[in-house]
Amino acid sequence: MSRKILILGASYGSLLGTKLLMAGHDVTLVCRQKTADLINAEGTEVRIKLRGEDTHRAFRSGDFSGHLNAKAPKDVTPSDYDLVCLAMSEPQYGSEDIRNLMDAIADAGVPAMSIMNMPPLPYLKRIPGLDADRLASAFNNLEGWRKFTPGNVTLCSPDPQAFRPPEEKPNVLHVGLPTNFKSAPFEDPRHTDILRELEEDIDAIRVDGKEVPVKLRVFDSLYVPFAKWAMLLTGNYRCVMRNGVRPIREAVLGDVETAKSIYATVTQMVVQLGAEPDSQVPFEKYAKAAEGLLKPSSAARAIDSGSEQIERVDLLVSLIADQLGIIAPAVHETVNTVNARLAENRREVA
Repeated sequence: MSRKILILGASYGSLLGTKLLMAGHDVTLVCRQKTADLINAEGTEVRIKLRGEDTHRAFRSGDFSGHLNAKAPKDVTPSDYDLVCLAMSEPQYGSEDIRNLMDAIADAGVPAMSIMNMPPLPYLKRIPGLDADRLASAFNNLEGWRKFTPGNVTLCSPDPQAFRPPEEKPNVLHVGLPTNFKSAPFEDPRHTDILRELEEDIDAIRVDGKEVPVKLRVFDSLYVPFAKWAMLLTGNYRCVMRNGVRPIREAVLGDVETAKSIYATVTQMVVQLGAEPDSQVPFEKYAKAAEGLLKPSSAARAIDSGSEQIERVDLLVSLIADQLGIIAPAVHETVNTVNARLAENRREVA
């Protein structure tokens, strides 16, 4: 059965979109009008390296049975779709056109799966024992989430690493680390069944007899996507320094004992929330992957280029740790560094 999927965000969202197109589903990417015009004229190109091959292959949207189009937010009718995927960074949901679209999605009751690093506030309200209202300060803007029913929102860990090559057009995406998307369930089993259907369809994709990396994996646990937090707090946010930035590899491997301690603290927090210990990624596996992460994280690059807002998973984790009574001085230190850099960027603009 062919599904209609709406994806907010044409950059990172084009990765999941490409896998859905390859599986025969129709995809609409929501983006700025200029980018939408480019995608509708030329399609998208996502570069992925297959196992055992030395170079990336280019997967172009026009080559697949699924149909791709792109629209500006004002042109979208959410009730036309079976599933919405949220692939923009959290600050982008504060813009008026996106807030209006989010209200329309919530009113239509379409299930929404986030592939942001930052969990939507409605999803956090699904976590037993967590006071989500006390986490509001970690968000740049909450207006886009106010109408959502928590059970209609789920979270999918955006583990695959990808970026837009600066020398290419905005419809090109390069996948550096082709790991899997890991999704929690919806409250309604019928909505989760849509995810499992997509999981099976993506699993079945073959190119020249080979599997194509970046799968969708659906779990019964609400906590599986939180396994990414230890990686973000150990690597991504620690790329931000008081003066400048550093690669993820250096943040993780420059002082392994400190990195291991932070990783263990955040993992402990996620387990205390309710995750199974064996669902967490071992530090050694993450450290191995970090060897190949030679660029600063997107959050660090954004701050270094003058951004006044970024996704604040670091602050969210810090607030949750405080709520659970977990002592996490290294996490708080990271939060203070990020706060200082963002404040400096705001002063320069003022």
